[in-house]
Amino acid sequence: MHVVVIGAGIVGAACALESLRDGHRVTIVEPGEPGGEQAASYGNGTLLNPSSVIPMSSPGLWKKVPSYLADPLGPLAIRWSYLPKILPWLRRFLAAGSTPDKVRAIGKALRPLLDRAPERHLKLAEEAGVGEMITKQGVLFAFPDRSAFEAEALSWKVRADNGVQWLELDEDALRQQEPSLDRHYKFAVLVQENGQCRDPGAYVAALIRHAEAQGAALQRNRATGFRIESGRLKAVTIDNGEIACDRAVIAAGAWSKALARLAGDVVPLETERGYHIVIANPGIEPRYPVMPSDGKMGCAMTPQGLRLGGQVELAGLEADPNWNRADVLLKFARKVYPGIPEGLSLDNVAVWMGHRPSMPDGLPCLGPASGCSDVIYAFGHGHVGLTAGATTGLVVADILAGRQPRIDLTPYAPTRFR
Repeated sequence: MHVVVIGAGIVGAACALESLRDGHRVTIVEPGEPGGEQAASYGNGTLLNPSSVIPMSSPGLWKKVPSYLADPLGPLAIRWSYLPKILPWLRRFLAAGSTPDKVRAIGKALRPLLDRAPERHLKLAEEAGVGEMITKQGVLFAFPDRSAFEAEALSWKVRADNGVQWLELDEDALRQQEPSLDRHYKFAVLVQENGQCRDPGAYVAALIRHAEAQGAALQRNRATGFRIESGRLKAVTIDNGEIACDRAVIAAGAWSKALARLAGDVVPLETERGYHIVIANPGIEPRYPVMPSDGKMGCAMTPQGLRLGGQVELAGLEADPNWNRADVLLKFARKVYPGIPEGLSLDNVAVWMGHRPSMPDGLPCLGPASGCSDVIYAFGHGHVGLTAGATTGLVVADILAGRQPRIDLTPYAPTRFR
């Protein structure tokens, strides 16, 4: 078959490679540079965490909505001007994690998509000649004390129920394992199955180059829709024409919503705008990527320097970045790592803002479109796009080949919010 993959982020790259492995002819449609700064894959926090089975929404979160509106620099902020547009998505988001049972159900659905992520990415990376980009040293979750860890009991119980194991570190053990951390962190857990993609942008670019070397065609263009006749896909339309094909995969991230509508599904896809900073020559050498409980962000060394990424801003695809949020990340970096030099300003660091493609329940849309089964959805991964990318490629290949998908697709149905 001729398969058109729309999008050259991590999900599109994995879908293209696994389709090529099955012997299909593949065309990748991407208007930007693969692995470029316009892509969510580029700005990822670099972590490959099979333990990331907890949705953003949680019981009682609705009580914090006024603070999200009041504080434009908080870990989750909502711009007042965007509130009317995002209100339907926000209602679904708050409902998705409103009870412990709902959180458990989402965790159970996410785990198969994330399981063995570092190993699966290492396989792809080695095939592309960049195996050194994927590591599996574990990730530290740092807390001011044990009581702060115990306050997240539901999250860690859901992880444990899904097979996640960890090593608990008291203050002395934490100092031995990660001496660069500030001493206000007195307890941590080390999740050893977690890993890191040290340079997500370069990794995705390498995968796309590898796909091209395997015979894929890269079409620098924007997909605008589909030509469907008698329920069968005939072509993907682009800005200056069309590409005749047998199947199409929508992996366009936050820009997938309009394409899904043309394939028969109205999906509540929204962008969670994420920010990161990279401090070159930070003066420290952390041994582990760290997730500090008091910052809700990831801290990890990359070839370019120390990257701090995370936070959520709900403001849509068009609003200008609020670079004051990057300054918050910079100030927090010194709270986590006191060895970072004094006097750093945003003039000395690289800053980035991008768009996570997010469904209200934190689960992607994965499977055939309602209006045409020749169109396959692979978008909406939210905070787990990089981690889930490799498995998503395998699942899409299963669907294209008519094999039984290796995971149950029911939780990812595009119709689940109708």
